[in-house]
Amino acid sequence: MTTITTVGVDADDTLWHCESLFRLTHQRFVDLLSEHGDQDRIEAQLAATEKRNLRVYGYGAKGFTLSMIETALDLTDGAVDTRVIREILAVGREMLTEPIEPLPGVEHALAQLSLRYRLVLITKGDLLHQEQKLASSGLGDLFAAVEIVSEKDADTYRRVFARHGTGAEQAVMAGNSMRSDILPALAAGSWGALIPYPLVWAHEAAEAPVEHPRYAELGSISELPAWVDSLGAS
Repeated sequence: MTTITTVGVDADDTLWHCESLFRLTHQRFVDLLSEHGDQDRIEAQLAATEKRNLRVYGYGAKGFTLSMIETALDLTDGAVDTRVIREILAVGREMLTEPIEPLPGVEHALAQLSLRYRLVLITKGDLLHQEQKLASSGLGDLFAAVEIVSEKDADTYRRVFARHGTGAEQAVMAGNSMRSDILPALAAGSWGALIPYPLVWAHEAAEAPVEHPRYAELGSISELPAWVDSLGAS
């Protein structure tokens, strides 16, 4: 019989919207720089800059804002209008202060899980911003622990599930990112439940391990409590 003691849950695009806000900000940035290239060129330059800066700035709106400013400087050979810089800072500030509302079914699913398992929030991003989003969501009291990490890899999941549970082998990780939430959790020995979100950042995309015995793709987070319960009955 399988014993599950701990359930890890991702935050952005699993509990609340995130990527849709980044997509809107991307478009606003393209519009601001439209005099200096077409959309494909601007998007490609921004994506390359953002990817290069991840190891320095990490994930989140603050690093993304800095990458937008750097891209604007590169596209204009350093001659970007100060008005554009002010607009970039303004949209970055809006991203950091955007109201947080849980996605449909989230609160009920977490409440059910918290009654039977150790529920742990495991998310990447800026520490202060992620703490603010969790506080704003009203979901904080449902979690036994919160881990805001710089990267999600197999060692991260082994460490987190050892600290807050009984090890990765008796844990489930649920989230929308194949690259960050599912594949490294499976590599650590956990179960992985993909909860799809309509928009996926290219950096987080990866092929689904459809043949893996500990992997499942759910229709929504509302299915998570019953799926986790079913593992203990198998």
